Amino acid sequence: MPPQQVSWHTTDEPVQDLFTGEGSTAEAANAEAFSDAPAIKVPAEFVALCESVTLHRDPNRFGLLYRIFWRLAHEPGLRHDPLDPDRVQAGHMAQAVRRDLHKMKAFVRFRSVQEERFRAHSEDGPLHVAWFEPEHHIVQAVAPFFAHRFTQMRWAILTPACSVEWDCVSRQSPAGMVGQLRFGPGAKKSDAPPVDAGEQLWLTYYRHTFNPARLKLKAMKKEMPRKYWRNLPEAPLIGPLAAMASERSLRMVAQPASVTRRRLPVRREGLASSAAEP
Repeated sequence: MPPQQVSWHTTDEPVQDLFTGEGSTAEAANAEAFSDAPAIKVPAEFVALCESVTLHRDPNRFGLLYRIFWRLAHEPGLRHDPLDPDRVQAGHMAQAVRRDLHKMKAFVRFRSVQEERFRAHSEDGPLHVAWFEPEHHIVQAVAPFFAHRFTQMRWAILTPACSVEWDCVSRQSPAGMVGQLRFGPGAKKSDAPPVDAGEQLWLTYYRHTFNPARLKLKAMKKEMPRKYWRNLPEAPLIGPLAAMASERSLRMVAQPASVTRRRLPVRREGLASSAAEP
């Protein structure tokens, strides 16, 4: 079916179809219309492109992908034209999704909560909760990364549109630690736990490991845009540490050079035997 004859919408963005009468469903219409649809071959990279672009927040993403799909079937030369406007737009959307995935992996900060389950079964450990505001629909796509990285702790990530929880159980399991990902509705920032002692420890570590000689504000803001700062506990320290960076760098340069200390002991026996050989 030509792209201009297809109307795309999602469950969270409903669109009233003027051509659908009461009592009929889109699923039944699709099943009847496409039961004899022929198979169409597309490049493998188009499938990967769809997997990324469908996570974009643009409501027109499905129409764009279907238009490219239609053109690939009817315009063989399209796959060899990287400057095509539709392909360029889809590529930018995929890149934005990949960047959002990377930022969520880097900027999620957990806080511990000792809820009723922890008090009843302390062996499971406390629940770690984080708040994050992604730009796109990436929560379900990035959840396996956190499940693999934090397999042995219980955690939950709250976002405005969707929330995910990893429930790991260590007791009564012959295979050891097992877990399950569960997805739920969105939440509010006020649902996230307040500052805890672990966060204060992290701020102390961040303050003492800050290297003023390696400070590059432009590069830092590029990798960590300001829109993420409001949810990062270390963000209030960036301004004061950056303001003192020049003075601290001068003090570091003015200090005398340190004397290197050999950590490995010298083996006198080996040296003596080597000197005795002809």
